[in-house]
Amino acid sequence: MEALAKNAIRYIDQKRDQIVAISDKIWEYAELCLHENKSAAVLVENLRAEGFKVETGAGGIPSAIVAEWGSGKPVIGFLAEYDALTNCSQKAVPVQDPVVRDGPGHGCGHNLIGAASFGAAIGLKKEMETKGVKGTIRFYGCPAEEGGAGKAFMARDGVFKDCDIALAYHGASVNRVKFGSTLASDDTTFTFYGRSSHASGDPYNGRSALDALQLMNMGIEFLREHMPPRTRIHYTITKGGGQPNVVPPEAQGWVRVRAWNRDVLDALWERVCLCAKGAAMATETRVEIDRFKCIYNILPNYAVAAVVDEALQRVGPPTFTAKDREFAAEISKSIPKSVKEASMRRSDVPEEWWDKDLLEAVLPCPKTEPEPAGSDDAGDTSHCCPYGGVTMASNALGTPGHSWQFTSQAGMGIGHAGLIAGAKVLAEAAYAFMTNPELVEKAQAEFRKRMGGREYRSAMPDAKPAFHMYETKI
Repeated sequence: MEALAKNAIRYIDQKRDQIVAISDKIWEYAELCLHENKSAAVLVENLRAEGFKVETGAGGIPSAIVAEWGSGKPVIGFLAEYDALTNCSQKAVPVQDPVVRDGPGHGCGHNLIGAASFGAAIGLKKEMETKGVKGTIRFYGCPAEEGGAGKAFMARDGVFKDCDIALAYHGASVNRVKFGSTLASDDTTFTFYGRSSHASGDPYNGRSALDALQLMNMGIEFLREHMPPRTRIHYTITKGGGQPNVVPPEAQGWVRVRAWNRDVLDALWERVCLCAKGAAMATETRVEIDRFKCIYNILPNYAVAAVVDEALQRVGPPTFTAKDREFAAEISKSIPKSVKEASMRRSDVPEEWWDKDLLEAVLPCPKTEPEPAGSDDAGDTSHCCPYGGVTMASNALGTPGHSWQFTSQAGMGIGHAGLIAGAKVLAEAAYAFMTNPELVEKAQAEFRKRMGGREYRSAMPDAKPAFHMYETKI
């Protein structure tokens, strides 16, 4: 099939070196969520050079970006990300070799996302200029997807309110339209305060904050049997005391609660809080509860998915080089066969591809909505306007998410090929919306129906971005 936005695609190819350089610079910075200031600055500089009007600081986050070009309707937005993950530092080589031991790295390829959205935005701008098309391009630089809820804070500020369609790319092992929902998710710290004492000399005078935290965790374990379907609870101990001969006067746990919609999640979160309050009462300690991140589940939009799927069919899969294939073959040696096959089943990859290293074909849009598993702060965006996107093969088949293998490929040719193809698909889909009001209205009608007359309301009206939770400790 012939592409609609040929000028956009040609321009993305012309600007390939610049787009890849942006990705690699963000990959090199590997900044944790809410602290992506250098990564954001790279995007801001390049957007301004391409004629976009740029503002920063949406949602109270300095690294958030809202850039715009054009005027009038429709407003088509591209969602960019650029935050890294802890403990994912890795050189762009096919064996595990961190740049910094235990350091951050782009184990989810958000450097690719930021660069692909930039490429899509400038490509669409070139197409519109060439053909005299009216409308507004909006580039949303969204920090802190990995736990910091950047899009949710931006949504609370109203930046998506007048957006007609929001589109996104994500690196993956497969070429397929993004489809289905996610789990709504809340992050909360529970900090217990007790009284220190000598753990052997006078333990009876102590009140252990760690005992309280462990008792809360035990309560959560018993709660699991009585949780609704499609809900999850995960926790870590972030502060457990110092020396074992001192009764810990302070302890803290970080709990993430997930559910298939906001109402179910709110009710489950209250039950977790009862575990904490009961533990404090039983141990004669005090608990402080800080619910610092709340995001919605993604609201699917089949009308958007159909347009993106058609754009994907026209653009096609990434183009890999012989070097890329050699690299993928080496990476594949580090991925156990069982892990790869489980990934293939989960992604409905045809068995004919299971013995390959890279997927070089476009998979059809799934016929049924997959079971939601992870969470994404684009859920808040999707409750503000119609949302959809695409995943492009940017790593070897079976590459685990949040892994050194993902980081490695996000910094070399395989990731580059995926992001360039992703930029083209986004530009192609956006141009279809930009020039066809009926497509926009169809997506808007489905959005209104799914919202059922409700308006978006932030699930964390009083929370502040948790900058302190993601500081690099190296």
